[in-house]
Amino acid sequence: MQAVLVLADGSVFRGRGFGAPGLAVGEICFNTAMTGYQEILTDPSYRGQIVTLTYPHIGNTGTNGEDAEGRTIFCSALVVRNLPRRPSSWRSEEDLDHYLRRQGIPGLADIDTRALTRRLREGGAQNAAVLVGDVVDPETALDAARAFPGLEGADLIAEVASEQRSTWTLRSGHPAEAYRAQEQDAATHHVVVYDFGAKRNILRLLADRGCRCTVVPPDTSPQEVLALRPHGVLFANGPGDPATLHGAQQHMRALLEQDLPIFGLCLGHQILGLALGARSLKMKFGHHGANHPVQDLRTGRVLITSQNHGFAIDADTLPASVEVTHRSLFDGSLQGMRLRGTRVFSFQGHPEAGPGPHDASSIFDAFVASFSHRAEVTPHA
Repeated sequence: MQAVLVLADGSVFRGRGFGAPGLAVGEICFNTAMTGYQEILTDPSYRGQIVTLTYPHIGNTGTNGEDAEGRTIFCSALVVRNLPRRPSSWRSEEDLDHYLRRQGIPGLADIDTRALTRRLREGGAQNAAVLVGDVVDPETALDAARAFPGLEGADLIAEVASEQRSTWTLRSGHPAEAYRAQEQDAATHHVVVYDFGAKRNILRLLADRGCRCTVVPPDTSPQEVLALRPHGVLFANGPGDPATLHGAQQHMRALLEQDLPIFGLCLGHQILGLALGARSLKMKFGHHGANHPVQDLRTGRVLITSQNHGFAIDADTLPASVEVTHRSLFDGSLQGMRLRGTRVFSFQGHPEAGPGPHDASSIFDAFVASFSHRAEVTPHA
């Protein structure tokens, strides 16, 4: 199939199509991770985005049913440099081409992703369209790209979040064994997870630490959450503009009045900042990758982290009651904070990320440790 990627500024990239034929629109971003393309595709936080992967060979290991972070592919389209003809992995169940085709997602290969990435780094994120088919018209794609409303002001939570309450008990296991259910009576803690698009590995890592997770829809009231008698509450990741989530901010403010451990992760971090009176901002091209250095300002230690966000909290607008705990060494943006005198903290990156390093995964340990005492939580990683 033929394929074309057209940016809203009129830039045209022609390549070879794969996956599903059709037209897809979204904000185009680039991700620098070298592994974990299936986790990236199925991360609900990518809703409304066209993902370009800077690593040149994508599809080498195929796909499988265990590595998905969500119930489906959530990004609008995928752009890569090279698509291998045949995957090579003992875990592969389906090649990337058929995986995208089965889920209705178009893909584009054989373009200069370095040139595309440079354009986005220099000019900033912009809207785009991918058109795949036997015959493609760049003008049709350009019109679609320019008609896309963009992510600023977009509330996409309803498209990715749970509609019903559920319980999660699966924990990690050896790849040959798949994921395993918790042993009977192994869960000694109970965590309520506000689902704005929660990734499955967040829930697995909590289960690994002895937590039974109750996953609740975004509109669940604080009263309903408290009735579940949780040891802690986690506000999870998700897509779109955090400034539009007024209900989530109200829920956060109500729960802040309780003596509960609260952990805001990615979008949850932004919801916490907004609930405390700070402002959010749209980043030039966001943070998307698995090699982002973040410094813990209290210890000086540098963490190599996975990131996926196009919005951030402006640290200069935080109230004096908030301590900044982590900053990005790429651009100095806010990466972590805690509310003084409480067991409330947040982290912007993805400490659970499948495609990235595990430097920050001990933040989950700090969250669980806060359940058993009333001292201030210290989310050292």
